[in-house]
Amino acid sequence: MLETPITEAKNTFTALVHQVESGEVVHLTRHGRPVAVLLSEADYQNLRQNAATRGDLLDFVQGWRGTLPGDWQGISEPEIDAARDHAAGREFAWET
Repeated sequence: MLETPITEAKNTFTALVHQVESGEVVHLTRHGRPVAVLLSEADYQNLRQNAATRGDLLDFVQGWRGTLPGDWQGISEPEIDAARDHAAGREFAWET
């Protein structure tokens, strides 16, 4: 991983592109903080393809729920009770 300030990247852009084409990822910084990334077209397309095949969380949950038996009702009362904290809790009084 190469890190370079944006001001320097302007002057060495062609060299940075060659590095990216050879598989290097270049992080561009401003005042020492990463603000952008240069990566090869192949790496970019790979990221896009992987993101598209993952979908979003709602799609995943709906798909998962579709695989459950039709009579599935969710978490049972004993399961909820087993996970619940049965400690007495703390004392509380409203201040007046």
